[in-house]
Amino acid sequence: MHITRYTDYSLRILIYLAINNERLSTISEIAQSYRISKNHLMKIVQQLNVKGHLLAIRGKNGGIKLNRAPADINIGSLVREMEVSNKLVECFGDNNQCVITPSCQLKSIFAEAQGSFFNTLDKYTLADLVAVKRQTELGELLAIDVL
Repeated sequence: MHITRYTDYSLRILIYLAINNERLSTISEIAQSYRISKNHLMKIVQQLNVKGHLLAIRGKNGGIKLNRAPADINIGSLVREMEVSNKLVECFGDNNQCVITPSCQLKSIFAEAQGSFFNTLDKYTLADLVAVKRQTELGELLAIDVL
């Protein structure tokens, strides 16, 4: 299973916000901490806001923060939401042109593997990614003052 950069950045944004302890953050701060383009993050932040994972506050003193507790954000669910196409092989899609599909076992094998992948991710939440023992180190790496 390949996770897109979009999903990777979604997870990074949520990790940053979880470590920032309910304080408002800006997209610019997050982009600078990860050394990635602010433009890449803007669209992702918008979708995370629409999905209810974060709260965006507009205005001069605005910013973004988590809209739910880290323990309420399941990693498997998040990856499913962010990955618009998680088709591992052509026969998973509606436009399947593969001539061996009626006799091929790859679809069922890949479906089982993908199920295992998501079953593993479903065991974890954002809280697991930012456990107290990791917060200080992650905060230092991202230049966040962890309280």
